[in-house]
Amino acid sequence: MAVGGGTGSSRSAACCGAVMLAAVLLFLAPATTEAYDSLDPNGNITIKWDIMEWTADGYVAVVTMFNYQQFRHISAPGWQLGWTWAKKEVIWSMVGAQTTEQGDCSKFKSSPPHCCKRDPTIVDLLPGTPYNQQIANCCKAGVINTFNQDPSNAASSFQVSVGLAGTTNKTVKVPKNFTLKAPGPGYTCGRALVGRPTKFFTSDGRRATQALMTWNVSCTYSQFLAQKTPSCCVSLSSFYNDTIVNCPTCSCGCQNNNTRPGSCVNENSPYLQSAIDGPGKYTGQPLVQCTSHMCPIRIHWHVKLNYKDYWRVKVTITNFNYRMNYTQWNLVVQHPNFDNITKLFSFNYKPLTPYGGGINDTAMFWGMKFYNDLLMQAGPLGNAQSEILMKKDSATFTFDKGWAFPRRVYFNGDNCVMPSPDAYPWLPNASPLTKQPLTLPLLVFWTVLATLLAYV
Repeated sequence: MAVGGGTGSSRSAACCGAVMLAAVLLFLAPATTEAYDSLDPNGNITIKWDIMEWTADGYVAVVTMFNYQQFRHISAPGWQLGWTWAKKEVIWSMVGAQTTEQGDCSKFKSSPPHCCKRDPTIVDLLPGTPYNQQIANCCKAGVINTFNQDPSNAASSFQVSVGLAGTTNKTVKVPKNFTLKAPGPGYTCGRALVGRPTKFFTSDGRRATQALMTWNVSCTYSQFLAQKTPSCCVSLSSFYNDTIVNCPTCSCGCQNNNTRPGSCVNENSPYLQSAIDGPGKYTGQPLVQCTSHMCPIRIHWHVKLNYKDYWRVKVTITNFNYRMNYTQWNLVVQHPNFDNITKLFSFNYKPLTPYGGGINDTAMFWGMKFYNDLLMQAGPLGNAQSEILMKKDSATFTFDKGWAFPRRVYFNGDNCVMPSPDAYPWLPNASPLTKQPLTLPLLVFWTVLATLLAYV
């Protein structure tokens, strides 16, 4: 009996030890953001918290958000950044941004702080803010573009003066639980990590100063966290087949006035304008045109022409959202022939190489400034289009089995719903459903027979 008891105790201790080890490993694991995009594997938004000077009861810091995503930007109404203080810190003042709430500052007898909340939420200031309230890279209404499209507007900064905090590198505490909304959910932020102090160079590049202390936070995006349903879909057509393959039915939801009243409106409805001006006008709630796919955005890929050494594709982006203009939009498409793009009409273009190794099958497109960089709301002007001329590669080019159609399509960083491959427009003589008609062989037979009888 004693032996049995000893064995049981050993097993219990081993089990407890395994649990403790798993807990320690989980705690020590690097911060994860639970999001990955194979077309932008290193894409993230990095937040740098640079302490520039110490004050009597805290410090002054410059906080900067850098958008290192290749094709995903933060559009209006802009970002919202939040965190939880490690101690009982307060924000005395801010430049270039503001908190959405002041919180309870009743314990301060005079000159209350800008914010006393333990979990403040920060928003950017609007364009036109007085110069004495600005800092470099601020005041753009929270809009951050991508480095590919607009590198000069791919960062956003603000200055914050923190009180009731540590006043040395040893006593200051890192904020916790960073959150980033852009403007809704989708981003997951890791823990703030102490990094190498940021260096700042003078305009002539001859002198460098550095932050007293720097914290880095990395936030990555997940479309599954951002929205319950997709936001775009793809339709296909070609010159060699009369079939137009529409977006899959219910790609972005289904029409259901019982559970989702007012979610869509017909383009010829007499109540269209009143629906647009309805309760959701100022909250950003989408109002899409009633379609079988119910997507705010549709991308149509049409194989237009075939030349001896080249082939041409027409791409059309259509906005079905009556309440949304898409500024600084972008389109990412994956196709094996993008390594031979010869000419592009009315779009900007940049090749993306997410896989390295010389593989160039992914391209990013966006509108030309002051021409079609603004995709208007649903209606006669709610579309943008371009044509792409590509040189044929004799080793790979074919119109057979849907090769001419894209593999993946993204609009503004969100993956679009593609039709099923077996629905793609096939070459007439390549379709597995096409049967050889009997009319032609019989006609040939009777023609030959009549010819032979004429000579008899």
